[in-house]
Amino acid sequence: MLKSQREIELMRVAASTVSEVLDELEALVMPGVSTWDLDAAAEAACRVRGVTPAFKGLYGFPGCLCVAVNEEVVHGIPSKKKVLKEGDIIGLDFGVVYKGWYGDHARTVPVGGVSPAAERLVRVARESLEQAAAACVPGTRLCEIGRIVEGHCKSHDYTVVRDFVGHGIGRKLHEDPQVPNYYDPNDRQMLKAGMVICIEPMVNAGTPDVRMLADDWTAVTADGALSAHFEHTIAVTEGGAVVLSQSGYGAKAGASLA
Repeated sequence: MLKSQREIELMRVAASTVSEVLDELEALVMPGVSTWDLDAAAEAACRVRGVTPAFKGLYGFPGCLCVAVNEEVVHGIPSKKKVLKEGDIIGLDFGVVYKGWYGDHARTVPVGGVSPAAERLVRVARESLEQAAAACVPGTRLCEIGRIVEGHCKSHDYTVVRDFVGHGIGRKLHEDPQVPNYYDPNDRQMLKAGMVICIEPMVNAGTPDVRMLADDWTAVTADGALSAHFEHTIAVTEGGAVVLSQSGYGAKAGASLA
């Protein structure tokens, strides 16, 4: 569904609110903090801004924040038992609803000092998103987005997960089209002005394969290698790509959803 300029501006507030909340959570990431603590902080941050956590209860997910530590890829459930330690990396995936519109954003951050290998993986995953986001202009084919992400990661000997993909976003968290992080020459759909999509590379240091844990939510790398996850909400406009999930336009503390 194509969005009007006004609708995109509402989505900018939603998505930039997510970014601002993740800024706060990133400042809390340190050894000894549990993923439960981060989830509670995310919910509190939404409450003071008058926005609704997008993930809580969605498809039955029990938390507000999806966390992914080290070999975890996506959709980890916050837990008091999951305590961060020096050298971990943690993916923070979060969304909110503002006046009926969704915003979605994810980033992977270090816990204290991390190994050069972990730092490199995180950097390359972030770069793959940045390069793909810049290509979100009218006339670009969706397969080109995947080609950029996959190509950059492969050039550094990393793989991209194929079991999970990016998506359109708007009045629902997940809308058409699907946005793969890999090259699919059969996907010839073109981006159009007014589309808003989420690109979210999940980049593994080893095999691209994943397996599900017993909680039926947490996806981990099949070989136990590290994984990094980044995501932006991006509007396709006549003037070029606009990354909506950047801090600075979010709902103010005490804002109303009315």
